[in-house]
Amino acid sequence: MAAPADPDGAQEPDDAEALAEARRLTTQDVSFVKGVVDLGALPGGALPEIAFAGRSNVGKSSLINALTQRRTLARTSNTPGRTQELNVFDMGGRLLMIDMPGYGFAKAPKAKVEAWTRLVRLYLRGRPQLRRVFLLIDARHGVKANDREIMGMLNEAAVSYQVVLTKIDKLKGTDQARVLAETEAEARRNPAAYPVVLATSSEKGAGIDALRLAIAELAREGA
Repeated sequence: MAAPADPDGAQEPDDAEALAEARRLTTQDVSFVKGVVDLGALPGGALPEIAFAGRSNVGKSSLINALTQRRTLARTSNTPGRTQELNVFDMGGRLLMIDMPGYGFAKAPKAKVEAWTRLVRLYLRGRPQLRRVFLLIDARHGVKANDREIMGMLNEAAVSYQVVLTKIDKLKGTDQARVLAETEAEARRNPAAYPVVLATSSEKGAGIDALRLAIAELAREGA
């Protein structure tokens, strides 16, 4: 089921204590660990992980910066394919956050794009501490063929994922409701998809707290 949205696309959490904890987790003591191009270089240990995936230029870096209240924690660029490795961030020693290379179109040599794609596939299929992938979809364009390919791979690997619509503020209210409904219907067809679709805007802050709450819940489950 899609989470209820306000006119700007935000899901409205109503538990003040849980929200305060979620904000602390995602905004305090968040630090960059390293970028890796080989799975063997990823941190070991038992910390649960979340990952952010999405097409090139979907607004992933902007969303991570809004989530963590950092302007430059994740690098942003108008050039698709800027993220070229698995970027690892630590959230207060409770959770690792992985920023994955964008898939689909990228202004880079074909061999490099293929290498990024292979890295993403290997990571998604072989990381047991991965609790959930937040799959970002541009609200203006909806679910595309390469999104469905990733969704199919996640279904096959039995990796839980949650669809997060980005740039919801770029749509009018009636279009927001339509896109949410269409995306919810798409998610229902995928067994590994988490049933709640989040609608966010990095620019306006819509839906960011709902995303924080989802992440905090995963951290508690992994404790």
